[in-house]
Amino acid sequence: MRLLCICLFALCPILSHAQEARKVSCRFVCFEGAVPPPPLINVFDKGIEVTCTVPAHTFSEPLVCYAKTNVITFVSSDNRATVATANIPEHVKAAILVFVPAAKAADPVQWRIFVIEDTIKNFPDGGAFVANFYKQDIRFILGEKNIILKSGTDHGFARPEKRDAFNMAPVIFQFQQNDAWRTTSETLLRFVPGMRYLIFAYIDTASGRPRISTFQDFMPVAVPPPSKLTVPPIKPTPTPTKPTSPPARLTNPATKPAIPPAAPQ
Repeated sequence: MRLLCICLFALCPILSHAQEARKVSCRFVCFEGAVPPPPLINVFDKGIEVTCTVPAHTFSEPLVCYAKTNVITFVSSDNRATVATANIPEHVKAAILVFVPAAKAADPVQWRIFVIEDTIKNFPDGGAFVANFYKQDIRFILGEKNIILKSGTDHGFARPEKRDAFNMAPVIFQFQQNDAWRTTSETLLRFVPGMRYLIFAYIDTASGRPRISTFQDFMPVAVPPPSKLTVPPIKPTPTPTKPTSPPARLTNPATKPAIPPAAPQ
């Protein structure tokens, strides 16, 4: 019994370590206007490292990263210094990580990461996900919807029901400036299955003006698993039958007719 207790006590750190490791399917994108960081490394523990590339203007392919106590840590591939951390809620299994430059160059961590749960409910197919990084409220029209979004909040919206013959719908954004609303963006966007929009409202640090940034995300087409694919049965090709020859008729020499005698010359 004592030996069993010692073995269980020795296994506790291993079991605890295994419970802390959590896999999260991640896709990366760099915020518009920023220069993407060089390839980063997601470190979890010795021997567990994942190289991650953060593209600009598009989303990366899904990559499995490791979270420890709900935090994914990224370090530089040069000096191994911590570059960014992402807080992943415990229920999130797939996420989009948006890399935003730190507010000040002197910040110890160079990048902030905006985490979006990548599910159909939160980020609908054919719809849009809007995040308000502006210091005040924004309001916008998305198809037939009129929405006010508070500062520092975000929300996913389903595909607009009212669209024209080309699946286009109006998208208009207004920023609150003191007591007035200023139109910043007015356009038509095409809403189709298999594509969705990620839209940010923020202040452009270069000009100091409100701005809208829009990313297109093309979702992969779902392919049913092989077990559900129905293949029509292959019909066997009939083997051609050779025509049967009539049985050979045997002649008995005894019954063979006699040859008539030759006529006299």
